[in-house]
Amino acid sequence: MSTLKVDAIRHNSATSDAITMASDGTCTAKLTSVGGGGLSHRNKARNGAMKISQRGTTFSPTTSDTHLIDGWKSQHGSAGNLDCTVTQSTDAPAGFSKSLKITPDSTNTPSGSQNGMLAQRLEGQDFQDLAFGTSDAKTITVSWYAKTSATGAGNYTVKVEYNNGTNNYAVNKLFAFTTTWTRYTYTIPATGTATSVGIVDSNALGFRIEYHLFSGPDDVASQFTQWTINPSPTYKVISGQKNFMDNTNNELYITGLQIEVGDTATSFEHRSQGDELARCQRYCVVIGADQEMHLGTAHAYNSTNINLSMHVPVAMRAKPTASVVLATSGDNANKWLQAYMGASGNKSNASISVSDCSEGHAQMRLYLQSAHSGLSEGQALWCHTLPDAKFILSAEL
Repeated sequence: MSTLKVDAIRHNSATSDAITMASDGTCTAKLTSVGGGGLSHRNKARNGAMKISQRGTTFSPTTSDTHLIDGWKSQHGSAGNLDCTVTQSTDAPAGFSKSLKITPDSTNTPSGSQNGMLAQRLEGQDFQDLAFGTSDAKTITVSWYAKTSATGAGNYTVKVEYNNGTNNYAVNKLFAFTTTWTRYTYTIPATGTATSVGIVDSNALGFRIEYHLFSGPDDVASQFTQWTINPSPTYKVISGQKNFMDNTNNELYITGLQIEVGDTATSFEHRSQGDELARCQRYCVVIGADQEMHLGTAHAYNSTNINLSMHVPVAMRAKPTASVVLATSGDNANKWLQAYMGASGNKSNASISVSDCSEGHAQMRLYLQSAHSGLSEGQALWCHTLPDAKFILSAEL
């Protein structure tokens, strides 16, 4: 039996060490897999594999920010028109089953500071291990898979931002997206403001990834090669940015977003459907759609309005807002709620406000107006959504 004593281990073609030994008998290693499997809880991105899409599978953003597949939204500047169709696609690289696909519905040549992009926004409290604002600030690596149609191929600005509660600080880089599925890696050293300005430690916006799709000439600037305060206007791109809106045959697919601490892009961390859904439900809970779904028990506040007590699957990020998608056909058309008092049910398009919410935002009281008629104060009811209708609680960033 013998002992191999070395300070480091490096492949003969590599430029850095794979394993670095410490004098106390420990080591640090750049692992990309363990027995071919993933390393748990590395990925800070939400729904990076595009598996969850509670609101639907087709979206039509234009000039307003729109929530898309869970964890993703469109963003715009100066009324930039992202007149596109976004879908949850089954075109995906090996090892994935879903991607986000976007294609223009009309052409557009942006002017001034008009722009549009896809983004993921994340809570600052989940990035405190980066130690930003200190001399121990850490490198971060962002990776993803992308491909385009032939007409959509070109250079796209990918921008990464963090927020200290007052200002945004950013880096960006051009990536050439091509017609084949490719994994792209963006390693960002802890330079610039990373060592002097921290990330907000709360449930507020603290970190953001932006995939810029087009920009007017006023928003073209030099690359931010290290963390720096984000100049105004906010949505700057790098010279050479593709105008994704120049052809309705353009297509862009994205999946496999991973955000991790360190200078190495490890293999993508695949999470179970249940785990990913729970992460998404912190920001959005959708009840209903293809069948009626029970909402909870209620009692009459007066003759027409009711208080509904509700528990959500996971604690939400903040007190949510409520909205509905109405049923579209038959006796249920333009309604979403069925409220029963005994055997007497009433279908309605009741208006909603979230009146109370527990400190952890896991349970709440909803005030539903014009939900029934002829009620007596305190009467018990039970409520469910109507088929084809959706009830949505949103605590998105």
